[in-house]
Amino acid sequence: MAAIKSPLTDAALKVTGDALQGALVDLIDLSLLAKQAHWNLTGRNFKVVHEHLDEVVTLARGGQDDVAERAVAIGVNPDGRARTVADRTAIQQLEAGYLDDDKVVAAVTDILAQIIGRFRERIAATDEPDQVTQDLLIGITAELEKQHWMFQAQT
Repeated sequence: MAAIKSPLTDAALKVTGDALQGALVDLIDLSLLAKQAHWNLTGRNFKVVHEHLDEVVTLARGGQDDVAERAVAIGVNPDGRARTVADRTAIQQLEAGYLDDDKVVAAVTDILAQIIGRFRERIAATDEPDQVTQDLLIGITAELEKQHWMFQAQT
């Protein structure tokens, strides 16, 4: 079996790989959470929030693919298995059943803020070891911050 040789030093690879894996877990769980809310949403602002949640899903799914492919490109195996995501997620889960639109907007606003905080930590951590990964994380963070603003404006 051929392995991908990393262009990074071992120390840089460790920091960068950890940043990418953490981002992958955040993005996978964000996509699952937003889709769960999308399916179970109720309330007077149903249509707007329902469609907005799909924007978050699209962003998260695109970002997770970019993050995973970056990991492979530098010789790190991404782990997006359900067990890994469940064991490592830091995202507070939504309750089961129907979800009121106002509660979903507030929860997604908070969740996005937490994810953005972790992404900003990863941006800082990858400044020295891998600015290519840092650039990827900056781009995803900009999109997460846009969604955060749009959800926050609904509260």
